[in-house]
Amino acid sequence: MSLRRRLGSLFKSQSELDLTNGSIPRSLFFLSFPIVITNLLQVGYNLADTFWLGQYSTEALAAISLGFPLVYLFISLGLGLTVAGSVLVAQHTGADQPAKAEYAASQTVVFTLLAGLVLGALGFQFVAELLGVFGAEPAVLELATDYMEVISLGLPFLFGFTVFIALMRGAGDTVTPMLVMFGTVVLNVALDPLLIFGVGPLPELGVEGAAIATVFARGSAMVVGLWLMFRGAHGIQIHLRQMIPDLAYSKKLLRIGVPASVENTGRAISVNAVLVIVTLFSTPVVAAFGVGIRVFSMIFMPAIAIDRGVEAMTGQNIGAGRQDRVVATNRFAAKTSFLILSALGVVTFLFAPEIIRVFDDSPAVVAEGATFLRWIAPTFGFVGILRAYSGGFRGAGKTLTAAAIAVLLFGFIRLPIAYVASQGLVPIDAWFFADPNPTGIWFAFAVSGVIAAVVAAAWFERGGWRGGDLTDRSPVEEATDADGDDPTAIGDD
Repeated sequence: MSLRRRLGSLFKSQSELDLTNGSIPRSLFFLSFPIVITNLLQVGYNLADTFWLGQYSTEALAAISLGFPLVYLFISLGLGLTVAGSVLVAQHTGADQPAKAEYAASQTVVFTLLAGLVLGALGFQFVAELLGVFGAEPAVLELATDYMEVISLGLPFLFGFTVFIALMRGAGDTVTPMLVMFGTVVLNVALDPLLIFGVGPLPELGVEGAAIATVFARGSAMVVGLWLMFRGAHGIQIHLRQMIPDLAYSKKLLRIGVPASVENTGRAISVNAVLVIVTLFSTPVVAAFGVGIRVFSMIFMPAIAIDRGVEAMTGQNIGAGRQDRVVATNRFAAKTSFLILSALGVVTFLFAPEIIRVFDDSPAVVAEGATFLRWIAPTFGFVGILRAYSGGFRGAGKTLTAAAIAVLLFGFIRLPIAYVASQGLVPIDAWFFADPNPTGIWFAFAVSGVIAAVVAAAWFERGGWRGGDLTDRSPVEEATDADGDDPTAIGDD
């Protein structure tokens, strides 16, 4: 079989997929598999930084461990707008409303870039104060500040590529973002060692070099992504004349996007809050936590891909009025995600020390990192269930429901348990842990994931996804669609 035919058996273009008819497993596979590759490549940015900085020094590795949750927080604050755009594009596509889909995409792009500029400026101004909350060692804190200042200035580029991925996904095209990501990861991997260690005329920049490489590579991806969307040859098309900020339409984006931001920000704040507890322990524990979080980000890629695939399929089927396929898609996705993540959990449990040693071979970091992985690995399958149903809620326009589950998981379960268990404040600590001990933090990750998965599944099965159709038309929009020449009137919705 030729290479072209082999690739054709794994990837399907948007024109070859109909998300509202036919086999659900087939559609979800061809939609989600490129997302797995894209997200693995995206994690490649962080893994490359982690690997090369781990070779550079333990302090440098701890610095990006300190900075990573803050990066996630910044991105999560703007991610709600991209989710809103993706859901609107998906539902309008399923309802056969191309003009509305294009207007939603154009407005999402402009408001996301504006959000990146504002958050980047604020982040650059206050990054030292934000990182100071963690109370890390002065040398680590200084390096983390250098790293985050560069990342903050590059937030518009990070946001720009994120919105490209989201809008193309909503339209049913996940292959094009994968191809763009591949090229930019290659660029980042090539730049990392050159800028971190310094080669020839290039100075040794350490953590700043890793940040510059990431921003430059993602900026390149953003430029390519915007060019593709303006052309409109793949997925969704945007129009410059529709990118004048429409304050009326922004209310719609915010109504959908703010809860999605709360969901993602809840995850980010949780990681930052847990990091405050982690920094009560030694630098090797902080480094182990940072490596563990990055390992999770790679292992959870299939679940996140299925989450995003379910979001797009649910959105398009809501728009098409296929309620039966909404339920069937989410149930199939939850079962599949559970099986895949459980299998990866077994592998992670068995080879935990070897996985940690790839990034840092310090005995203390390897020991603590392996303990972290082995506590949470048996619960990976439940995280898969949670992500599958969360994608279904968002695709159905019920972003507030997904946010409520995230807040429950991170604010009321994981964080309190992590502090209480690690500090030995209740008798249960005497049964499991020495006092105090970071193992209590790892225990909290495991327990919270199981509880949240049960809540999400029960909520969905009780019909909590219903009522999120966003394709209703106003009289102005009806007239606009009849003309077919003035999609900007959609902003009156």
